[in-house]
Formats: sequence, C-alpha cells, structure tokens
Amino acid sequence: MTTTDRLDRIHRLSERARADRDDLDAILDAASVGTLATVVDGLPWAVPMLYARVGDRILLHGSTGAGALRHVAAGAPAALSVTLLDGLVLADNLYNHSANYRSAVVRGALTSVPTDESDAALIELSDALIPGRSTEVRVASRKELAATLAVELTIAPGGWTVKVRDAPPSEGAGDPDVWAGVVPLRTVTDDPIRAPWVNATTPVPESVRRLVSRE
Repeated sequence: MTTTDRLDRIHRLSERARADRDDLDAILDAASVGTLATVVDGLPWAVPMLYARVGDRILLHGSTGAGALRHVAAGAPAALSVTLLDGLVLADNLYNHSANYRSAVVRGALTSVPTDESDAALIELSDALIPGRSTEVRVASRKELAATLAVELTIAPGGWTVKVRDAPPSEGAGDPDVWAGVVPLRTVTDDPIRAPWVNATTPVPESVRRLVSRE
C-alpha cells in the first residue's frame, strides 16, 4: 500500500467515513476557518486561515510577505483540515466520553491565482464569507492587491477524506443512575459592534444584517 493509498481513506473507525462529495461540500461550506499544513525546509508548518469553497476551488489569501505561503503557492504539497465540533458526548465513564463532529481534509498543491484574476478571486472569497459585502465597500487599491497573495486548492477526486460522528454515547456499564447524553454545541452570531471611527448614524449594511439574522 502506497502513502497515497493510506491518505485516501479512513482507517480507524472507518464506519465514520463519508464518500459523498456533498458531505465534503457541506462541511467546507459550514466552516470558514481551516488549518493549512505543509513542510517548509524539512519542518512542519501549519496555520489557521480563512477560506471559502467556490465550486471545485478552495480560495485562501495572505500577505505576499509570508514566505511559507509563497512556498505552498509554488506547488509544495499541502493539506487543509477543517473540523466542526457539534457536541460533547458524555458517557457513564470517562473512557467512553467522546464528541460529535464533522471533519474534512483536502490535499493537493496550491497554485497562485494570476495577478489579473486576484481581485475577482478576493471578491469571491469575501462574498462567500459575507454575501454582498463587496458591493458595500470601496474597491481594493493596486497597492493592496500587490501586497495580497491569493491562492487556490483544487478539490480533486481521491484528494480528500471526510469523517463524521453523530451518535449518543456508548452504553458502557449502562448505569441508569449516572447521567449520560450529548451536549450540543453551535456557533452563533451576536449583535454587530460598530467600529469607533464610524458615525453613529451610519446604518448597519444589508450584508451584516443578513449575516446576523440567518441563525
């Protein structure tokens, strides 16, 4: 078995693996932060990054001054890992405590978005995270675009894995006098907070109102 074969499938608790592309897309679309990992000069490198899935592409961006990001943009093998923690699973013993989660890993080589397409890619990334925001702000300057590195990771067949747990705790000893169950977890938006330099009379824009009200 080659290294690629080992990475292409879930081996431990394989019954939790999901092979449907729809499951992958649902996880990627539900989250907005993933951990991008690679090896730089023989040393492990991992950093959390905002991302957005647009079709078969995962868009990310960072500073052109980030040497490790330039390294992966030049074609170094990389992996993006995303996890959604849906609940803490409490059993009647610590050994069987667990968590309900959805996780995905996408592997491949990142490529730089061409300079003449970087502005459009950054708009796609922004609007995937906050739909409509790009129409409410000024356009990026040439200096800002020159300082920003937009990269993309293509979702390819066999280049990803998904693992999901969505179940109650194992029975363990089945002691009815010890509480066991699931504590659901979720991320919610709160009331938006105006920046100190924004006029108090400036209304909250539509994109932010939609973001807050979609709970």
